[in-house]
Amino acid sequence: MAPDIRRRRALGQVLLLSAGFVVLIIVSAASVLLVNKAREDSAWVLHTLEVENQINSLLLEVRRAESGARGYLLTGGPEFLRDHEAAVAAIPSVLDRLARLTPDNPAQVASLSELRTAINTRLDQFNQEKALVAQGKATEAAALVRDAWAANTTAVIGDTADAMRKEEDRLFALRTANADHSQRMATLVTIAGSGLVLLLAAISIMLVRASARARNEAESKLRETNLNLESTVDERTADLREANDEIQRFAYIVSHDLRSPLVNIMGFTSELEELRHDIFRRIATLARSATDSPPPAEGVDPELEGADKQLSEDFSEALGFIKSSIAKMDRLISAILNLTREGRREFVPVRIDTRDLIEAIGQTLAHQAAEANASIRIEPLPTIVSDRLALEQIFSNLIDNAIKYLKPGVPGEISIRGRTKLGFAIFEISDNGRGIDPRDHQRIFDLFRRAGTQDRPGQGIGLAHVRALVRRLGGTMSVASELDHGSTFTITLPITWNASNRNSDQ
Repeated sequence: MAPDIRRRRALGQVLLLSAGFVVLIIVSAASVLLVNKAREDSAWVLHTLEVENQINSLLLEVRRAESGARGYLLTGGPEFLRDHEAAVAAIPSVLDRLARLTPDNPAQVASLSELRTAINTRLDQFNQEKALVAQGKATEAAALVRDAWAANTTAVIGDTADAMRKEEDRLFALRTANADHSQRMATLVTIAGSGLVLLLAAISIMLVRASARARNEAESKLRETNLNLESTVDERTADLREANDEIQRFAYIVSHDLRSPLVNIMGFTSELEELRHDIFRRIATLARSATDSPPPAEGVDPELEGADKQLSEDFSEALGFIKSSIAKMDRLISAILNLTREGRREFVPVRIDTRDLIEAIGQTLAHQAAEANASIRIEPLPTIVSDRLALEQIFSNLIDNAIKYLKPGVPGEISIRGRTKLGFAIFEISDNGRGIDPRDHQRIFDLFRRAGTQDRPGQGIGLAHVRALVRRLGGTMSVASELDHGSTFTITLPITWNASNRNSDQ
């Protein structure tokens, strides 16, 4: 599968998942709002029913008061009076409940005020009628009842209560419709949201299945590719090993064959040096004979003069240059031979306490460190499984370089510290020496390449050899340094080196 298709598919899945979450959030929020709205509308419906119930209760109590008063007027029975007084006592509490239920409706508030006035008027009439009956003035009490009937107070109470019930019936119809609408909307939103979620789930399942098929196909192709790659890698590895072995053999043969003519040159140079004395003695003798100078005393060589003396000095200087060049070439050939021998050596992994190892190296270099006025500080170091000889060569070279390239007149401070991280041991060798120009950080690891002022002996092989050993041990090496600010070489090695790893430079 092409990377663009994979990216688009992954982006589509993310967008689809995001859309699903958004739909769920919207549906949930809308459902909550609509359910709350339906609950609120239902509460208003119940409120309307409660108001109607209180209006009916009020009319019932008024009628009870009317019936009790009439029975008392007609019969004078105390049971009618008790029933009347109980009804009169209940009327104010019913009016108060109505007032608490209807403050949000101005029409009902006005009707309730009118109803309260009419009821209070009728209650006053009841009190007057009862007082006349108690005084034995039944005729006057009957006349008062007729006057009250003519005043139509009871009819006003009934009409006002009917008006309030009609208002509540209107509100009941409206609020019932609103509650039904809210419930229908909540149901529709829930159904629509569920449908969208199911649709998104179906699309997601399709995409997941498509991704699974694509992944299975990719894994199948990857397995086939890995099989081919493994065989190709094995072939290339064998070729590389063979080429590397051939290079090492070639370097060994070349170095060995170069040594033979070099030995001849060294021999003939020594002969020239021995012949030099006889040649220039004869030249001096001939020069004296040509000038009729007296011969020198017995056993004393004649002295050269003028151009002959200069020629002798030039000859000696040329021989010195030849001998120093031969010595340098001999050292380089020896170094190449050592490298080829080291490249053929099989590594043997053993458990190594690197602190003990580096302390032993520090003891062997203690004399050099004392002459350079340098101190070596070794901090706690990890224990690893690796090749002991390779580690000795690595750390010996780096500590020797740190001592060799200190700043003159400045006490040297060399520290070796280590730590572990993710299965690797990290070693840092720091100094306060002359430092390395950042432009030369890679140059110093090249074979026969050196950086900075060349005032110390060396062939430019040490760091290249160290890096080759580190690579063979499955690690990495880097340097951080600036001129006049010291250097820090960082080496990362596996804590447990696998002996099945290749024992040749990669």
